[in-house]
Amino acid sequence: MTNAPSTPLVTFIGAGPGAAAHLTLGAYQALQQADVVIHDRLVGAEVLALIPENVTLIDVGKEGFGTSTDQSKIDALLVAQALPGRRVVRLKGGDCGIFGRMDEEMEALDAAGIAFTILPGLTAATVAAAEIGQSLTRRGRNTALRILTGYDVAGYADHDWAGIARSGEVSAIYMGKKSARFIQGRLLMHGAAHDTPVSVVANVSRPDQQIIGATLATLPQAVAEANGPAIILLGLAPRAAANSLPQLQEAQA
Repeated sequence: MTNAPSTPLVTFIGAGPGAAAHLTLGAYQALQQADVVIHDRLVGAEVLALIPENVTLIDVGKEGFGTSTDQSKIDALLVAQALPGRRVVRLKGGDCGIFGRMDEEMEALDAAGIAFTILPGLTAATVAAAEIGQSLTRRGRNTALRILTGYDVAGYADHDWAGIARSGEVSAIYMGKKSARFIQGRLLMHGAAHDTPVSVVANVSRPDQQIIGATLATLPQAVAEANGPAIILLGLAPRAAANSLPQLQEAQA
């Protein structure tokens, strides 16, 4: 075990969506120096395999509509593990500041007088876009990117559907599998085209990654095929599909 710091310290780390290749150098170094790693369910096996054997691993994973660790228990656990002076890493899938409930944990640490630092990670949206061979912004197409959740504490999340529905807009939708039909209905209601391109990327960057090209009209069927946690890239098609579209349209003319 490493020498404990003179004051309690927690490091929040974004582990990326799965593959060890997407872990930052700073995150890797912090994991090598940790005494305790408190991690989520979505942290990839490749990343967990990089943690030294003498480090205590604590799984506090949450699963939508499934078994979960209560957030208040996670907050208390962070404080309890850090107070004796251990180097504690709070390891979250993707980027720890995007839909990761990090604020609640930081507030608990503040209340206990425990210092913390943050090492952001690659979020699923950026990696998924790379995996389908697209950029999230493109000159002349979209000057903004929306990062949305399909589900929040109140149920299906509501958004600026009229803005999202505009032609050329790009949105990355997290936690959207259960709400896919709701999202589809809201967008169509606000004028989105049925043939708006959609990419569904499941298990982003992992060995069992799955890329499903779809349209808004077929979105519910596409997410039903997804074999794990998935992100929906609204307004983007997988590059191969996007490149073949003009030829397909010519053949049908």
